[in-house]
This record gives sequence, C-alpha cells and structure tokens, in this order.
Amino acid sequence: MAVEKIDNLDRKILKILSQNARIPFKDVAAECNVSRAAIHQRVQHLIENGTITGSGFDVNPKSLGYSTCTYVGITLERGSMYKNVCERLGHIPEIVECHFTTGPYTMLVKLYARDNEQLMDLLNNQMQSIPGVVATETLISLEQSIRREIPVKFDDNKPE
Repeated sequence: MAVEKIDNLDRKILKILSQNARIPFKDVAAECNVSRAAIHQRVQHLIENGTITGSGFDVNPKSLGYSTCTYVGITLERGSMYKNVCERLGHIPEIVECHFTTGPYTMLVKLYARDNEQLMDLLNNQMQSIPGVVATETLISLEQSIRREIPVKFDDNKPE
C-alpha cells in the first residue's frame, strides 16, 4: 500500500495526536487554527489512506504477569515458508510482533512470557515444532529504555 503525500496540516495533526492520542479534536482544531470538522475529515482521511494505522491503550505486560520480554530470531528451512510459519505463530497469543527480516534470521518475533518455564515451553513445544523452523535464537530484554512513535517532521518549504 502506497502512503499518500501529506501536507503540513496533516503533519501537525499527526504530531499532536502522536503525543496524546486521547486529545479532543476541538483542542487539535484550536492548536491548528482550523475547524473541528476539518480535523475530523483530515483524521478520517489519514486513517483511510493508511497513515494512521491504529489507536488505543498500551497495556503494561507486567501488570498481567508477563515479566519477560523476549526477541526470538527464527531461521527457516526456506524463506518461502514465511507466510505459513507466520500464520502458525499468529496462534501463539504471547507473540506480539513478527517480522520477515534480512540478516542472520529469516524472521524476528517479539513475545512476552510469564517466566522462564513458560518461555521454554513457547520455544521448545510451540515455536520449534512448527514445520520449516530449523533454529531459534533467544534474546531476553532486560529493560526497555526508549519507546516512542516515529517523529513527525515538517516540509521545510511550507509553513507549519
């Protein structure tokens, strides 16, 4: 999907919403010096064209008992098996991200486990038993130090 070109008003709206997705549209409109209807239309268009891909609440995994954040590099027998393996991984609810990658792994997944026992079960009994998975390498995150959205930059030739 090709993302359409966006103008500086769209960028300003995105910057405001990326800092606080719960801000009322009337406040966004006031900050952008346009009507609420204009903000609503712009946001709807940004959703429809794929610029805004979601909104919601972030749940802290630790509050649900998931104390271990893990990245797992997966090597497949053949890269063409990616879609089938990805579909199987999609049935493991602890996996929150899956990427088709370049480099030493065919895939990289991010998952949360309650403890080392559950992590071992996820690796040995669930992920490594998927046809086509030939190896996994596990990296445990000790701390997440940075988490943010991509910065919204403005076109230098146009005013904000």
